Amino acid sequence: MRKLNILILILSISVSCSEENKSDKYANTITSEDLQNLLEIFSSDEFQGRQTGQYGEKLAVNFLRDFYIENGIKPAENTDNYFQSYQLNLPGGMYTRSYTFPESLRGYDKLATGENFVDTQNVVSIITGETYPESYIIITGHLDHVGVDGEDVYNGADDNGSGTVSILEIAQAFKEAIKDGVRPKRSIVFLHVSGEEEGLLGSEYYVNNSLYPIDNTFVNINLDMIGRTDPTRGYKDENYIYSIGSDRITKKLKTVSETVNKATVNLKLDYRFDIPDDPNDFYERSDHFNFAKKNIPVIFFFSGTHEDYHGPGDTSDKIRYDLLTKRVKLIFHTIWELANMDELIVLDENKG
Repeated sequence: MRKLNILILILSISVSCSEENKSDKYANTITSEDLQNLLEIFSSDEFQGRQTGQYGEKLAVNFLRDFYIENGIKPAENTDNYFQSYQLNLPGGMYTRSYTFPESLRGYDKLATGENFVDTQNVVSIITGETYPESYIIITGHLDHVGVDGEDVYNGADDNGSGTVSILEIAQAFKEAIKDGVRPKRSIVFLHVSGEEEGLLGSEYYVNNSLYPIDNTFVNINLDMIGRTDPTRGYKDENYIYSIGSDRITKKLKTVSETVNKATVNLKLDYRFDIPDDPNDFYERSDHFNFAKKNIPVIFFFSGTHEDYHGPGDTSDKIRYDLLTKRVKLIFHTIWELANMDELIVLDENKG
């Protein structure tokens, strides 16, 4: 019996190492150069700060849709060519500059008049799982930012261009695995939401009008501002990422996250803001919170605010692409592990 147990242990270690090697191979397709190339476009002046419902946001959603088309990653069900469209009632007079709109975007000229109702959309794609296709990991990041003010463009490179292009790179890495015949067991939904800067409205719309059964959502991984460093952190070691919410609903998710981190990138998982009485209350300030309110386990990855937060200085040249790449690789490894788990993540007894 002892020999049998040893043999089983050896076999399990061999399988684990094999899976880890697969994960490493595709994580290495995520590069600083690709992240920078994508972010320089997504946070360029051409996109005019990507304010919800504005012309620049329309350019942004088209950019995201075109990326998924070019990479052969299919649209989520019940979308209109990747778009989950909806209307938001926003305060009037919020738009600070008028634009001349091309014929193809007729109707967006109304937004400059300060009308309350604006049309917007989430961008949603999916890689379907092989074993548990109706179990969904949803990775979120908000695509919108705060627009323009006079001649200043609020480019939002970190907030949240960094999270947005990271999702694209992660999707592309999983697609590369599929080309080699390696498909995740669970389905992965890549959800770019709008209206975050107006009050988490795009993610709220999704959870209330989900494209896939919300009860079948395995976990939500949210990326928001992961491209720079926090000047208030007070530590010299920059190899960190803030992790928020991973044990609020189930401690199992935090265990998985820490185990994957130690086995792969080995960043400092900093829980500085992951306390219930944190005065910053970041747990309730990004899109994962709408999933958490539905008792879906979440991790919010975040690198902190900085002097350019919601300012015109949040530009792509200030992104730490070396750190961003490490962080994205860690997130990819984490999603890989979650997507290939056979066991369920059970909610803690006092949750749900």
